[in-house]
Amino acid sequence: MNQNTAKLQEALNEVKTVIKGKDEIIKKTLATILAGGHILLEDIPGVGKTTLAMAISKVISLDYRRMQFTPDVLPSDIVGFSMYNNKTNEFEYKEGAILCNLFLADEINRTSPKTQSSLLEVMEEKQVTVDGVTRKVPEPFTVIATQNPLGSSGTQKLPESQLDRFMVCLSLGYPDTQDAVEILKNHKNEPLKQLKTILEKEDVVALRQQAQEVKVSDEMFQYLVALTEKTRDHEYLLQGASPRASVALLNMTKAMALFEGREFAIPEDVYSVIKEVFGHRVKLSPKGRAAGMNEQQVIEEIFRSVKAPAT
Repeated sequence: MNQNTAKLQEALNEVKTVIKGKDEIIKKTLATILAGGHILLEDIPGVGKTTLAMAISKVISLDYRRMQFTPDVLPSDIVGFSMYNNKTNEFEYKEGAILCNLFLADEINRTSPKTQSSLLEVMEEKQVTVDGVTRKVPEPFTVIATQNPLGSSGTQKLPESQLDRFMVCLSLGYPDTQDAVEILKNHKNEPLKQLKTILEKEDVVALRQQAQEVKVSDEMFQYLVALTEKTRDHEYLLQGASPRASVALLNMTKAMALFEGREFAIPEDVYSVIKEVFGHRVKLSPKGRAAGMNEQQVIEEIFRSVKAPAT
């Protein structure tokens, strides 16, 4: 696993040349791809959400497509459509943008709910169905979506069913002073064009398999379930984490262990990703809002309240 860890670290370092001061976010983005999940990047415009997605697509040599989500984007633009061919007297399938390895959905919450819902099947089952015919998307397959905060001009709220399809929700935030200076110094050098490919398609498939083979003890399984169940009866939460969230937490835990060069998962791996996995899936209760809490603080409290297994 040391060789694989070195490869992952090399990919991380390459993306760092473009995204300054956000090492943990880059690491968790790469880990989500290893875990076979999808990534939602939520933040205000201009902090580098799309740049991060583009950098990942260049460092990992995958067939990728980017779509700017606007109110006039149709479901057929994403999943494809059937067109009648006068020469053959048959309907022919014209593939949509989603049929690729890495789909970059830019500002996903600026399009209509109907268009957003067209992603539900493909994100969960890795297939699209058009006119009753089902087609598989290529492997590996990942969606990286960016969204502006709810309430920004022209945004539409993502339904819970779609939010649950994203394995993690990440936020870049503002850079610190030194990183902001570096961004200004390098902004004319077009750093995206200088990125090197570190991981090929075959590498990603192999790394995903190795992430699944990371050992998880029975005590760790019990621990993951206990954390999930605690979100369902916490006084500050109106809606807890789903069974899908438990699976996402397990897969992210394994991927983080692989990133650290270990063949087994430990509670620290869980802590490193639990807020990103659960944060967009749980809802505050009126009591939680009255107490001035947010989702991240409640998840932190839950993690501290559940006894971790010995390692």
